[in-house]
Parts: sequence; structure tokens; C-alpha cells
Amino acid sequence: MRKTFLFTLLFLVFFQGFSQANYPKDYFIKPLEVPLILSGTFGELRTNHFHGGLDIKTQQREGLNVVAAADGYVSRINVAHWGYGKALYITHPNGYTTVYGHLKKFAPEIEAYVKQQQYKKQRYTLELFPQANALKVEKGKLVAYSGNSGSSGGPHLHFEIRDGKSNPINPMFFGIDIPDHQQPLIRAGVVYSFGDSTNVDGTDAVKELIIKNKNGNLVANPISAYGKIGIGINAVDKLDGALNNNGIFNLQMTVNGKKVYEHEVNTVSFAETRYINTLIDYERYFKKRQKIQRCFVEPSNKLSIYKSLINNGYLTIEDGLSYNVEITAKDFKGNTTKLIIPIKGKKTTTIVKTESKKTPHFFRANEFNKINKENISVAFPKNSFYEDIYFDFSYDNNIVKLHNGGIPLHRNFTLTFDISDYPAKDKKQVIIASINDKGRRSYASTKRKDNKVYTLSRSLGNYTLAIDSVAPKISPVNFKDKQWLSKYRYLKLKITDNLSGIKSYRGEIDGKWVLFEYEPKKNVLTYDFNDGKIEGVKHKLKLTVVDNVNNTNVYIASFNTK
Repeated sequence: MRKTFLFTLLFLVFFQGFSQANYPKDYFIKPLEVPLILSGTFGELRTNHFHGGLDIKTQQREGLNVVAAADGYVSRINVAHWGYGKALYITHPNGYTTVYGHLKKFAPEIEAYVKQQQYKKQRYTLELFPQANALKVEKGKLVAYSGNSGSSGGPHLHFEIRDGKSNPINPMFFGIDIPDHQQPLIRAGVVYSFGDSTNVDGTDAVKELIIKNKNGNLVANPISAYGKIGIGINAVDKLDGALNNNGIFNLQMTVNGKKVYEHEVNTVSFAETRYINTLIDYERYFKKRQKIQRCFVEPSNKLSIYKSLINNGYLTIEDGLSYNVEITAKDFKGNTTKLIIPIKGKKTTTIVKTESKKTPHFFRANEFNKINKENISVAFPKNSFYEDIYFDFSYDNNIVKLHNGGIPLHRNFTLTFDISDYPAKDKKQVIIASINDKGRRSYASTKRKDNKVYTLSRSLGNYTLAIDSVAPKISPVNFKDKQWLSKYRYLKLKITDNLSGIKSYRGEIDGKWVLFEYEPKKNVLTYDFNDGKIEGVKHKLKLTVVDNVNNTNVYIASFNTK
């Protein structure tokens, strides 16, 4: 018995120590040669996903040296208009892969390899998987230059460490040290009621807590409640050297000293990440742009970030009892902020009820749902919704109302229009467009089949049909027709489209394809004369731009070089 106990104890100690030291602490170095200051933390709450890496500031500029975090080889290169933009993936002997995103360009050897493939395939965007021995890199040596490509909102480096299953892991576990002496901020708290007899301060509406600072602690004004309730908070983290509102690392809740809830985002599974919409109060975020993290787990929530749960974090408040709820937000360095919420159990027979809107369309989340009306249909696959819902639908004046954007979807729905009645000349130019609150139309990726057009989307709201008959516009930025360009390094043109957006472009000089890099955030195409020597003096530039309904514009100009 004693031997068994000792063996079990040693095993647990060993296993705990092994799990805590599972990540090598001195294998990877920082990917930039400047002090690391973050604009985004790992696991941060982003739109429809958790942030899978560290966003490292680059001193508000592009072109900083990006170095390999360890020895390895380039296993993947992606060049895209959006997402990570120009991104580099390096696989290391220990089985991990590091990712470097939003780059300006690659180191010379890698850049030459990429451009060779771009000219071979005659396209700017591409995804490459070099062989293991093709592009080896050394720890601390240059692999790229930082930039602002893709969906970046400003110059920075997105850095990830992924395991053998391609799941990102917090790089700070590997010894990537970020100075942080600041506590997280808890900026708001709310309480939710569940059930007919449940109330908070006499109502079943969402209760916003009034929070005050008392003797260095955050304390909410006391509330009365009865029945099944849930609590959520809005919390952000602050780090040294930056004003950014970053994500917290750990969130836990105790009731009368007993832990009932804890989550911690150590790793991110791409298969799970969209379930972030069940962690936050999505409707509140849609209406107020405030991210409330729920300290309870709804039935549709399939995240594996939870470390400790009792009754899935829901609280059952009994009449006449007192409850001291403490919610603690913690960052990776262990800095904490606590919110204390005093609750008094009080049963009442008079509850102010919030009115819930009922519609003719009741959707069950675990069923396939479809609506047909006149020339349109909308279909929602099983498990598109996270919970059952009375769905608000209408179709008037050629505008389809699909509830509102405050309801998140886990799967794409299909919206289909029958355009049989449209004139033949218009059918190829008909698109589906979403309409925002200001009435602005935006192209929704439109597919065609026979006399129907359809789109796949996860965004509810208003949609309509539109006709795009206007070709894209092309205008030179830094040169004029028939100009001498001998001392020019770059040739730049601006391309825009009024509705459906740019689908493709093709640049030629003297009849040969040349590489134009596209920056969609600025609508600019750029050709680098250093890509190759142009023979002769007189040259002809031809740029063909096509939008998403195949309206085409061709720009032709001549220029001279020595």
C-alpha cells in the first residue's frame, strides 16, 4: 500500500514536472533584432477566432531584419493578398514549425526562389512547399524583412510556433520573453439570467454591474438574484512599452472560495477556433463592440481551453443565502486583477420580463433549415447556429433580410436568387451584394448555375442583387506615357473597381509577362525593374485588369529606357 502510494506520488510529480517543462526554453530565439514589444498576444480574442501568435511591433516601420528562430528549412511559402500576406514557414529538427507573417519580402535566396516560381507560373499569389534540402536556414540568420502585407492593420511581425499537428502554441512557453509588469484591466461585468423564475435585481434582462475601486480592489455594487445565472466580464491586458489592449492569458471564478470556472489559452486548434463565438457575448459585441467573456460554458461550446468547471460555470442562487464571487484575470507573467461581486439570494414573485420576438421561422440548431420565397431561397446546414432561434426573415423591394449580424454562424449558409427574368445581357453581370447599416453595398462572392446565382456566407444581414457593368479603372501613379524611365526602380499603377472587385490582372512589357505585386489595401500594382534586364530603348506596357463579372479594362503605355 505504502509502495503504491509512493509510486503514484512520484509519478504525479514527474508527470507534472514533465508537462510544465514540455516545451524547450532555450531552443528558439526571438525573430527580430529589436526589443520585443507586442501589439497582440497569443490567444487574444479576434473576430471569429483566437489569435494564434504574437504580433510584434516593428517600430512603426517596415524592412526590419527577421531572423530564423532556430536551425531548420523553409517548408512552406505563401504569398497572398490578404491573411498573412507574405508568410514564411520554417520546420525545425525538434518537430516544431515557426511562422513569420505580414512580411515585406524574403531574404535574397528565398526571394529569388519565389520570384522564379512566380515567373514560371505567371502569377503573384502562390503557395509553395520546397523540398527539405532546398532552402536551409540557420538560427539567427536573415530569412525575411518585416512588413505590412496581407490583412495587417499596420507594420508588425506575426510570429507563431506550431507543433507537429500544426497547432499554434504560445511562444512565451518557449522562453520568448516579453517584459510585462502591468496588471490586466477588468473594464465591465454583466450577469445573465437563465430560466423563467430566474432574476437579477428583479428582472431577467442582462444586468450591467457597477464596478468601483475600493482599497485597490475592484468591487461591484451588491446585487440580488435568484435561480440559474451566469457572469461575464470584459478584460484586457497591458504590457510594457505599449498602449495596446491585449488579450488575457487566464480567467477564473470562485464562489465562496471554491473554484467553479477556469480557462487558459495555451494552444489553439484551428478546428475549434471558431467556437470563440460561444465564449464571448457575440450579440453584445455586434451592438456595442465590447467583448464580454462568459465565465460559463454553453451546451454548444466545444472549446478545450477549460481547466476547471463545476456545473459548467453556471451559478444557482438560493433564497436567503449570500455569495461572494471573485473573478480573477491573469496574464502570462502572473500579474492579476480581481473583481469581487457580492450576491444576495432573494426570491421574488414579480419579475420584469424582457420581450422576446417570435417569428414564423423557428430554427433548431441541430437540424437543416431552409426558407423559400418567390425567386430566392436560403439554406442553413445542420449546426450552423449555436442555439435554437426564432429567425427574422423578410424579402421586400429586392432586399433579403436574414435576421441580423448579431447572431454568429458556425457554418456557411447558401443564399440563392433565380434570375430567369433578367435580360440575357444582364445575367452575366448580376451579383449578390451585402448591404451594411449605412446602405453601402459590398460584393458577396457570387457563383452561377444555369439561371441562378448564389453565395456562401457566415454573415447574416441584408442582401440584394446588383448589376456591375463598369470595368475597373487603371491609372499610372509615378510615370506618364512616353516618359524616360532609365533611373526608375519601380513602375506603379493604381487599379480600382466600383462594385464586384478585382478578380485578376496581367502585366506585360514588350509582350512578355512581368510580375506586378498587388497591395489591395492601397489598390496599387508595383513592378520592380530589378526583376530582369529589359532589352532595347522603346518599350510597350500592357496591363489587363478584370473584375469579378469579367468586365475588362486594358491600359497601354509606352516608355523608354537606356
